[in-house]
Amino acid sequence: MAHRNGGSEQEVHAEANYPDLEIIVTDGNNDAAKQVADVESLLTQGIKVLVISPLTEQALTPVVKDAMAQGIPVLTLDRKVNTQVTCHLGGLNLPLGEGAGKFLINALPDGGNVIELQGTAGASTTVDRHKGFASAIEGNPAFKVVADQNCDYTRDKAVKFMEDMLQRFKPGEIQAVYAHNDEMALGAIQVMEAAGRLEGVKVIGMDGQNTAFQAIKDGKMSACFIYPYCAPEGIQTAYKMAKGETVDKDIVLPTVQVSSDNVDQFIGKGI
Repeated sequence: MAHRNGGSEQEVHAEANYPDLEIIVTDGNNDAAKQVADVESLLTQGIKVLVISPLTEQALTPVVKDAMAQGIPVLTLDRKVNTQVTCHLGGLNLPLGEGAGKFLINALPDGGNVIELQGTAGASTTVDRHKGFASAIEGNPAFKVVADQNCDYTRDKAVKFMEDMLQRFKPGEIQAVYAHNDEMALGAIQVMEAAGRLEGVKVIGMDGQNTAFQAIKDGKMSACFIYPYCAPEGIQTAYKMAKGETVDKDIVLPTVQVSSDNVDQFIGKGI
């Protein structure tokens, strides 16, 4: 049995390829306390493997530590916890942030003011996507992050924040928006387009949504860095763990930069 916060693609792959695997799926609803309670409940149900994409590192570390102490193998997807697990599977977020910074340096040779839409505070993905970006631009004084906000990877929070930013900054005072995921990037585009202020602003997203690829094709988004969704690799790895097979402690999935140069290869192939 396996648990994941969400995971419909994992379920579809499991049903098609592993009919002997029973999956219990819960949804933390973007609430770390609920995710902890869900895992605590699952640990009493005799599960063979715990598969989890922890909302925040700190909140989920104790319950994951409990699972490991009970001898239940743990597979973390995408986000990490601050304790030993059997296997972590995902992409590397630090290089994604670095790639975004390098892209902006090339796209804006004269530099500019950047608004950073961060993900959920305390999530390992947020920390690394911020650190990578900061390290890429820190040596270039022409770039400055003039505002940032944790928008929890949601479009509605990004929209609200960007509306405030368009009030705070005058036309021409924002040269780029760096968003930790595509939903927030698309929210920023929505606000700027409605205000007639999108032209000339470089918007970068992450993850690899089809809607982001289309936005690049339409000239509204400058770049998207694909973060692997961990399907079907997640369920494949969980199945091996449930069967008692040995798996690598870290499985790194490849990431890709998508811009106007190569977007045609990705249209319709995202998440």
